[in-house]
Amino acid sequence: MALFKPCQGKNTCRDDGHRCLTCGRELEEITRLRDLIDQLAVLAIDRDYENLEEYASYIARKLEKTIHYRQGKEGRGAC
Repeated sequence: MALFKPCQGKNTCRDDGHRCLTCGRELEEITRLRDLIDQLAVLAIDRDYENLEEYASYIARKLEKTIHYRQGKEGRGAC
């Protein structure tokens, strides 16, 4: 299992063409995550949500629960 290291900001990013030398993540991973975050932002803007903190908190809670559920389900199926 890998440890996630968050981006330190575009101004600190340095890469070797394959991965960021600051956080160590692959550029493809960084791009995919940025695209997903952009999609979530577009949805909130399109819906004109006023309660952005609640929206972001909901997404964080649901994401964590989904990951735990899927990891547990995969673990039981492997036995």
